Amino acid sequence: MHGYVRRLLTTTAAYQVGDLVAKVFAVALLPVYTRHVSEADYGIAELLMTGIVLLSIVVRLGIGEAFVRYHFADEDPARRDALARRAVGFLLAATTLVALPLAAFAAPLSELVLDVRDPAVFRVAVLGLWTFTNLELAYALLRVEERAKAYAITTLCNVALTIALTVLLVVVRDEGAFGLLLGNYGASTVVLLGLWWMERARLLPRRGGADHPRLHSLRALLRFGFPTVPADASVYALNLVDRYYLFHRYGAATAGIYSLSVKLAGVVAFVVRAFQYAWPPLAYSIKDDREAARFYAFIATYYLLLTGWAVAGLLLLGRWLTRLLAAPAFYEAHVALPWLALGWALYGLFVIFLAIAGRVEATTRNFPAAAVGLAVNVVLLLALTPALGIAGAGLALCGAYVAMLVAMRFLTRRL
Repeated sequence: MHGYVRRLLTTTAAYQVGDLVAKVFAVALLPVYTRHVSEADYGIAELLMTGIVLLSIVVRLGIGEAFVRYHFADEDPARRDALARRAVGFLLAATTLVALPLAAFAAPLSELVLDVRDPAVFRVAVLGLWTFTNLELAYALLRVEERAKAYAITTLCNVALTIALTVLLVVVRDEGAFGLLLGNYGASTVVLLGLWWMERARLLPRRGGADHPRLHSLRALLRFGFPTVPADASVYALNLVDRYYLFHRYGAATAGIYSLSVKLAGVVAFVVRAFQYAWPPLAYSIKDDREAARFYAFIATYYLLLTGWAVAGLLLLGRWLTRLLAAPAFYEAHVALPWLALGWALYGLFVIFLAIAGRVEATTRNFPAAAVGLAVNVVLLLALTPALGIAGAGLALCGAYVAMLVAMRFLTRRL
């Protein structure tokens, strides 16, 4: 077990490097951004960024999850490369087919989503959808081979480019929401192209070589991955429903203040994201089921200990942290901060349950639990926000994750 723990800590630390630097700079630059971007522009940018992630889950049809799972089902290098080519090729085609009509109808769609007609901002979001979806799979190519150094270098390059572009567009050129979006996704597009070039030996078809169609065909990938889409989309919808509701019910400024709370909760979020990336490859690589069960329980215990301390720290220091890092117009963000941090911590526990279901290829169990959480979130949003404001939205998110965990425990207890 100690060997598995060492592997998890090593890979998690490597995946944290880029996220940690990104979070540090994102937080350090908040005093600058919040003085050059209005609450409404900040709310628009964050709403679109969150929507991009949700739509990305639908567009990729579970291909990324299937790729990670089946990479460990066969140790033949040629078949693993063939698997990577199928996954990357399918996702490139799918994202392009979706992005083209979205960009063509950007004007009416922007009015539908944002209540204002702004096709330029919406088209940058479409670019973000294309780039983000393909970049997630490109990162997965590095994660399954535990190429932690390459992953860390790539993410650090992404962070550096993002900061440079965002400062130029937001601070120097005063581009508002457009600058925030283009700074993020313009940099990511450059990194994606660089990763494809770096992996070209694996991704380009080989002359005269069979592509092993009988093993892990595209149909097999979709058969495994597609059932995960409703569950993943429902889970991530929790991160969009509250912002979308606040945006259209209380205004873009309120949604912007709430989004700042989400940003500050990144102290917990970056730990959870790194754990989410490192966990599935290691969880699936353990062959013995009894050994896996003991290891899963061990990791869950210490995960709770670590994230519990982080949540407690934000509960105690959140008010002063907000005043230190944000412009006065954003000070109210602190009231939702501890609840959002707790919600991120609970999501990490749900990731462990997802690995349990994925290990036995019972991915159909994920959606009922996620649907329960989404329904609870909507009900609690309607019940709590009129009296508690953005704090009620944070409480609703925590209640949703608790409901999901209870449902998932019930559904996986006999696996």
